[in-house]
Amino acid sequence: MASMLEFRTPGFNPYAVKYSPYYDSRIAVATSANYGIVGNGRVFALGMTPAGIQVEKTFDTNDALYDLAWSEINENQMVVACGDGSLKLFDLGVNDFPVMNFHEHKREAFSVCWNPITKDNFISSSWDGTVKIWSPTRNASLKTLPIGSCTYSASFSPTNPSIISAVSSDSHIRIFDLRAPTSAKYHLTTMIPVHAPPRSGAFLPNGQTFPAAAPAEILTHDWNKYNDSVVATGGVDRVVRTFDVRNPGGGPVSLLHGHEYAVRRLAWSPHASDVLASASYDMTVRVWTDGSSGPAADPSSAPPVRAGTELGIMNRHTEFATGVDWCLFGAGGWVASVGWDERVLLWDAHTLLRR
Repeated sequence: MASMLEFRTPGFNPYAVKYSPYYDSRIAVATSANYGIVGNGRVFALGMTPAGIQVEKTFDTNDALYDLAWSEINENQMVVACGDGSLKLFDLGVNDFPVMNFHEHKREAFSVCWNPITKDNFISSSWDGTVKIWSPTRNASLKTLPIGSCTYSASFSPTNPSIISAVSSDSHIRIFDLRAPTSAKYHLTTMIPVHAPPRSGAFLPNGQTFPAAAPAEILTHDWNKYNDSVVATGGVDRVVRTFDVRNPGGGPVSLLHGHEYAVRRLAWSPHASDVLASASYDMTVRVWTDGSSGPAADPSSAPPVRAGTELGIMNRHTEFATGVDWCLFGAGGWVASVGWDERVLLWDAHTLLRR
């Protein structure tokens, strides 16, 4: 595969990678020493140049880094999620120290997401079973949303700044609407049991019976950028599922089988409504279609659960693949992936596609 760029992070194992929302030539990588078990962390800001990938800036932290998000209001800032429960806001123009420190989580902070619509706040999730909403200019959180179990991933809806989603170790997707009254369930409006039995009448396209699924930890999720009612999840049971949040009891819309170990991170393409990428502990990054671009189902019968199709596999990582992200700009195929092999790989997904 010729169209691949590589950068190494010696002594640090990457956990997350994100393209800048401002530049197609800048990415950031959150890493941890000793696989995040003990030791410090380092965030890398990397630039793509004619000479390859170059370091623009690094910041070291006293604890492991598990996730990061670029600021949506300042092109030089990013927030990172730390193993000591803190969140730190770094500025590429300020040496060494974070410009803000946020520390309320009682356990590891495992995910961060910046609000893409109003751009004036961000969220974090933690092993302490909470999601917190923050302003980048205030040390104290604006609001805490209780989950009750280890919360691996939280995200904003791509179209509504008041809607927040979270997935956790209890095998559920939770949807919060900040416009809903707090008196009910702290803004909780929807709970989707990811491993629930299928809806009545659901079947697979090939006529096979719908497989049963035991509850398992959900490690990652993402909203479809073109259909704001569709969320994809992945986790310990290796299956990527998509759900329609308007039908919380309806079971999965699509099932994507192929990974051999847990799915650690997934991301919908910003360029195609049916394409997503997933990174797994099986050391691969896979590109899929969820089948939604195919022919419409017969409206007179129960719609089948779609079987997603693997479009291609990137198997150049030699350890757990832990992060994946799409470039927002350009021709629409560039992907960044990271793994515990101390490598950052940038590659064109079009070189993988089988269609």
